[in-house]
Amino acid sequence: MRELGAIEQRINDDGIAALKAGDKRRRQACSSFVAALKKERIDSRKEPTEADELTVLKRERKRRAEAIELYDQAGREDLADQERYEEELLKSYMPEELTDAELEELVDEAVAATDAVTPKDMGKVMGWLKPKVAGRADGKKLSDLVRGRLGG
Repeated sequence: MRELGAIEQRINDDGIAALKAGDKRRRQACSSFVAALKKERIDSRKEPTEADELTVLKRERKRRAEAIELYDQAGREDLADQERYEEELLKSYMPEELTDAELEELVDEAVAATDAVTPKDMGKVMGWLKPKVAGRADGKKLSDLVRGRLGG
C-alpha cells in the first residue's frame, strides 16, 4: 500500500475524529477531500509531495467556488451553504497565501537567480518560483508579476 501524503493523512485523521464526534457534515467533507487526493495519488503513480497535495486542494477549492456561484444563481442556498462550508474547511488545510509584497520579493529573487532579462526567460523564472510558492499564490497573479518584471 502506498504511503499517504502528510496533508492527506491529516485530513483522514480529521475525518475519523469527526466520525467519532458524530459530525456528519465534516466527515463527508473530509471523505470527499481524501477521495480527491487518493485519486490523484493513484493516477500519478508516485508518492505525493506536499506541492502535489496542495495542487489538488487548490483545484477542489476552485470547484467549490464555482459550485457556490451556480447554486446561488439557481436559488439553492442549502447546497451553496454546504459548498461554502467545504471551501472554508479546505482553506484550513492550505498554507496562508503570500502577500503582494512577499510575491514581488520572490519574483525579484527569481529574476536575479535565473539571470532573466526578456519575456522569453519567463519559463525559467516560473520554473524557479513554482516550488517556492506551491499552493500559496494564484498562478495567474504570479505570471502577471513575472511578465511585468520582464517587460512582457
